[in-house]
Amino acid sequence: MESKPPVICIPICEQSISAAEQSILRATPFADLIELRFDCLDPSQIGENFRSLDHLFKNCPKPTIITYRPAEQGGRQELDMGARVVFWTFKRPDTNGFMDIEFDLASGSNVFDDGTQPDWSRVICSYHDFVGMPSDLDGLYNRMAKTPARILKIAVQADDAIDCLPIFRLLERARADKREMIAIAMGTSGLATRILGPSRGAFLTYASLETETGTAPGQLTARDLKQIYRIEKIDRQTQIFGLMGLPVSHSVSPLIHNAAFETMAINAVYLPFEVREVKEFLRRMVHPQSRELDWSFGGLSVTAPHKTTVMAHLDWIDPVALGIGAVNTIVVVDDALHGHNTDPRGLIAPLSIQFGELRAARCAILGAGGAARAALWALRQEGAETVVFARNTEKAGALAAEFGAESWPLDQAGFDGYDVVINTTPLGTVGPYEAQTPATAPQLRGARLAYDLVYNPTETQFLREARAAGCEMLGGLSMLIAQAAEQFKLWTGNEAPDGVMWEAAQPGLKSQV
Repeated sequence: MESKPPVICIPICEQSISAAEQSILRATPFADLIELRFDCLDPSQIGENFRSLDHLFKNCPKPTIITYRPAEQGGRQELDMGARVVFWTFKRPDTNGFMDIEFDLASGSNVFDDGTQPDWSRVICSYHDFVGMPSDLDGLYNRMAKTPARILKIAVQADDAIDCLPIFRLLERARADKREMIAIAMGTSGLATRILGPSRGAFLTYASLETETGTAPGQLTARDLKQIYRIEKIDRQTQIFGLMGLPVSHSVSPLIHNAAFETMAINAVYLPFEVREVKEFLRRMVHPQSRELDWSFGGLSVTAPHKTTVMAHLDWIDPVALGIGAVNTIVVVDDALHGHNTDPRGLIAPLSIQFGELRAARCAILGAGGAARAALWALRQEGAETVVFARNTEKAGALAAEFGAESWPLDQAGFDGYDVVINTTPLGTVGPYEAQTPATAPQLRGARLAYDLVYNPTETQFLREARAAGCEMLGGLSMLIAQAAEQFKLWTGNEAPDGVMWEAAQPGLKSQV
């Protein structure tokens, strides 16, 4: 089977028929198929013999997939097998539509009698596991392939990006067997299967209408699939780049880099990879000498908590990254993985513009992680005086000693007389840390400039405290764009379209309210 244009299916999961009708209208511009999740409807909406559902088919401008899924397989109702058989006795798709019938039903030899057999050429035989990855996917595939269904669907939960591998292998096997297949790794760790699946033979990929209307973990919106990841342009020659970290869902890097690839007409896509096992991810999915996928991998951004641990698994490391003791960029060069760190340039460029000459500037660095290492190295190169402040005094002391700096406990610190106070911690980032700050207004009073490396939201709690203390303020987006531009140049050899990157980031940022 050759690569074909991606088919995007948007599920409609509403409690009332009128709400479903409205969602169908809104989904139509983005969908190639619309899945009607009848298990989501309130039973009072269905009517005798399901006749009240008929006009949903008539008024749906796109081909449909009918689904009536029991709760134990991801549905919204408790449905026994008898109720499901009765449903399929009365409901059939139009001539262009499909029925999604679960494997336990499709494999039952006596479930349907001769008079109620579905048109198996219109059946998707599906299997869902919302807990994890079954140990024998090949055996499951073999059993499902024995059903008369035309299309097979397997959706399982991923806990690490390497869980995408068996899903991609299923697609390769189905491609070789000339079987139509939908294979998905659910969850943030499985995003690559949703984005790349169609280019690797998947019959379709599912996408939600809105972020809050997703019907499975990790389901992207159809708008994001089309506009951010440009799924319609992805083929088997598309070069793969991505962000390796834990977590990665908050990052705007996919917006930035994919917009740059589009502007520069480069056949590449940048994906989020949620990684727990760094060594296995690099060995099995990235390294040219050992990766298990036939794909063109160009490089990675590396974020917390992997900037230091990744170094043991690279073939060559740039002297700057070695001096920092952290890597934030991996470039695939021939048959090797090269490590770099673009954080120093990213950190210093906007700081120099706003602050000016940094030589002899008194700088406080809050935190003792990978970003703090980059800040210490960069500021030392500029001739600044540095002091590390962290709650973990042992870690702070060890880090400061590496760079000839002082260290002090953060909790009772005061920054009166400091020229620059830099937050390198994740405190303030959108999500569970958003309301937190490493320093309060009383602590910051008397400092000249507060610089937060957190970029999302645009104004963090740390910056609000800095404003209250009368400090100048600098947010983290300028650093993000500057270091991303350096990454883009390392990967492609081209100067990055900085302005495009800046504009592309805006929709992904949470603004001050």
